[in-house]
Amino acid sequence: MYRAGIEWILGFRVRGTTLYMDPCTPRAWPGFQMAFRYHSARYEIAVENPHGVTRGISHVELDAMRMGGDGAAIPLTDDQAAHRVRIVLG
Repeated sequence: MYRAGIEWILGFRVRGTTLYMDPCTPRAWPGFQMAFRYHSARYEIAVENPHGVTRGISHVELDAMRMGGDGAAIPLTDDQAAHRVRIVLG
């Protein structure tokens, strides 16, 4: 149940050195936050749902820089740093 919630509701999947996010949350959720450690690095992830949608990513920011292309694929680095990921649904 834990893995189903993390992977299929929160949409959190790590494959190799990439984090894939594809949340499928209830419309009533305004968002959620989670922390994730990748080797020596820490990722603080905030998912916002300003339009009350259940799926779809409007944009992704990694360390305050907007990511282009497939925004749901976030590269992970083992750099002993803290990183902030902001995902806006819509």
